[in-house]
Amino acid sequence: MSKLPPIDLMLSEEQRDCYQEITNVAMGQAADLLARLLDVYVILPIPNVNLLEVTELQMALSALEDTNSVSSVCQGFIGAGISGEALIIFNDASFEDIAKLMEYTGELTDTIEIELLTEMSSILTGACINGFSTQLDLDFSLGHPVVMGQHCNISELMKAENKHWKKALAIEINYTIKDYDINCDLLLLFTEDSLLSLNERISCLL
Repeated sequence: MSKLPPIDLMLSEEQRDCYQEITNVAMGQAADLLARLLDVYVILPIPNVNLLEVTELQMALSALEDTNSVSSVCQGFIGAGISGEALIIFNDASFEDIAKLMEYTGELTDTIEIELLTEMSSILTGACINGFSTQLDLDFSLGHPVVMGQHCNISELMKAENKHWKKALAIEINYTIKDYDINCDLLLLFTEDSLLSLNERISCLL
């Protein structure tokens, strides 16, 4: 999956760079956990940070759509006046290799795929959010993972995604696992109401 197209920012360049660096550390921790648990090498590009209108987010995600269907899990988080969601999107072509990686050798039914998807998502999402919050001295409470869509296209997935936000800080992280056909996008979405608290937290790092 390709990068989200750039959108005009309402963040200073320093703030954007700071969020990017914090995310770099957090995604590195998540990749390290995955590598240690499953003995794999995770390829990490630079995270993409943008402030988006929700309609822009929907259009940007639609631009990622191709002939392959996707499956997705969403997990909410909240703490210290900050709230958001982590949305992880897997290309459905990844499922066979995910099963191989998780050492599952049985039949890949829809139920098993959801279990594998949820487990992989929990590892990446939990570690990444924990790494992000630790650097900002935050304590997030995580909601239960929710399957947003299975074997669907991006447009169908976005119909299921929340639409009550006007704007969100969107941080896109792409994970690729070497020697496996596993590629996923993790989107950390912070609500507009969270930006003041977030910017105050990063001010001490600037």
